[in-house]
This record gives sequence, C-alpha cells and structure tokens, in this order.
Amino acid sequence: MRVSAKADYAVRAAAELAASPDGPVKGERLADSQDIPLQFLEHILLDLKHSGIVRARRGAKGGYWLAKPAEEVSIAEVIRAVEGPIAHVQSAPPESITYTGSAKELQNVWIAVRASLREVLESTSLADLVSGELPEHVRELADDKDAWQPR
Repeated sequence: MRVSAKADYAVRAAAELAASPDGPVKGERLADSQDIPLQFLEHILLDLKHSGIVRARRGAKGGYWLAKPAEEVSIAEVIRAVEGPIAHVQSAPPESITYTGSAKELQNVWIAVRASLREVLESTSLADLVSGELPEHVRELADDKDAWQPR
C-alpha cells in the first residue's frame, strides 16, 4: 500500500487536533507543527470538514477542532475522507473485479489485503495515536522485526 502525502498529512493534522482539545487551532499552527504546506493543508481540512471529522470557525478566535471525540475517529475514517476507499484495484472495489485462469484467486488476495488494512486502520483511533497506546494487535505487528525490513 502506498500512503499518499495527502493521507499522511490528514492523519497528522487530525492527530494535532486530537492533542489540542482546548479549542480551535489555527491552520497556520497545524501546518507549522507538522511541517505541512499551508495551502495543501487547507484543502485537506476542507475535505475533513465536509466529511464531518472537523469543524471550523472563522475569525480571530477561529480555527479547526475535531467534530467528535478523538476516541471515535479512526485513522481509516480520516484516510477515507481525503482519499476515498482504502483498497481499490484500478479504481474499483476488489469485489467487483473477476479474474480468470491462473489469476482467478487474485480477487481473494485483494480482499484479504483490504481486510488486513481495515483491521489496523479501523481499530486505531486518533486518541490511540496521540496517547501512544496503540491497540495490542497493531503494536504486535509493529514490534515484529521483520516488519521493519524494506522490500
């Protein structure tokens, strides 16, 4: 899976909002704290607002904040807000694609990949990310030394 800059920036910005529950956070502060280009971040925040993940207010006391508690916002939800479905094959859901011949089982492989991604991304909330208390199965996967080997 390739994680785009847009998805990475969206999760990082949402994590900053989760770590700042005291009120609205200015876009400039979010951009500076995570080294995200402000114009790009503003488009991302608009996507997050349209999806109901963040709220915004203009003005001197304005800024952005999470629309619901950080415990209720999964990383998958943030990624879907800016990128759409998590695991598509050639812009189509894997269940809609059929293969023939020696590639017949490939659909099952893509479905399994999607299920694996969902297992991690849907079970990890912004609160988990900010607190450093990742779900046990996510921590176990990340602690596997083999997982750190680039291939």
